[in-house]
Amino acid sequence: MKSFKSLALLGLATVSSMGSMTATAAEDLTVYSYRQAFLVEPILEKFTQDTGINVNVVFAKDGIAERIAREGRLSPADVVLTSDFSRLMELVEKDLVVDVNSDTLNNNIPEQYRSPENDWYALTMRVRNVYSSKDRVGKLDLSYEDLASEEYRGKICTRSFKHPYNIALVASMIAHHGEAETKTWLEGVKANLARKPQGNDRAQVKAVKEGLCDIAIGNSYYFGKMMSDPKQKSWAEAVYINFPNQQNRGSHINVSGMALAKFAPNKDNAIKLMEFLSSDVAQKSYAEVNMEYPVKADVKPSEMVASWGDFKADSLPIFKLAENHQAAVKLLDEVKFDL
Repeated sequence: MKSFKSLALLGLATVSSMGSMTATAAEDLTVYSYRQAFLVEPILEKFTQDTGINVNVVFAKDGIAERIAREGRLSPADVVLTSDFSRLMELVEKDLVVDVNSDTLNNNIPEQYRSPENDWYALTMRVRNVYSSKDRVGKLDLSYEDLASEEYRGKICTRSFKHPYNIALVASMIAHHGEAETKTWLEGVKANLARKPQGNDRAQVKAVKEGLCDIAIGNSYYFGKMMSDPKQKSWAEAVYINFPNQQNRGSHINVSGMALAKFAPNKDNAIKLMEFLSSDVAQKSYAEVNMEYPVKADVKPSEMVASWGDFKADSLPIFKLAENHQAAVKLLDEVKFDL
């Protein structure tokens, strides 16, 4: 049985020497993936073993939506895998995906974590956590709203708020509080920054360890990644992982996801793959390898993730983030958050 091909997408159009986009059998699938190879490859290998359907994968850090739009009806893309919700919205807004009629998907993935139109489905969840210095702050019981409090003046580190993770957080704030109140909140958070937004989520935890700030905003799965990396373990050990808004609506959830490409040449097999990705075996693999929370309710998180404790998730349907996505981008421009 032939295994799937892993192809690297550089920029918008160049394919690396790992492989070339050759003609494939009619039953083969092509996946465009923002998700990294280490996470996707084992799951797709299992799919091929179970079904005999070969999968070609194009990996990219950006540019997938632009590529599919440029390829148009000739695009080989069957399924798109995204690393965050904003990437899903980009595909939807550019009319590059279509709805899927699948009872399996609708049964496996809760309504909160899929599109009402069934044109995208979440695969995994992560929390937008607040990390606090063990030495200088201690464990916190706080809300996202508290980040604008004068109590935290000069104490917060974050990556760019134009990053999709933070845009989704702002969109959730708009959903709960409206644009005017969210703008005031953003201005307060900006005033509380210890430094100009920079780096990734892990860099913020490192900054807390180094004393550059006392609290940091970051996704939950990065905590597990740092704990598993000998070079970064000391960063994670220097902080507590806090789940915001546990006294009211619950913590903000972002998701990775999948969608059926608009001009998928192998639609039936593409839906089979999507259904497989929502299954127990695939959901468990996501949970164990990348330390995320499965969206399928009866699949448990990994032992490490479970050790962080139970938490209440915001019940806001993920599609509500889509409704406020553009408003969030507009507010960030008005506040000039990253300047």
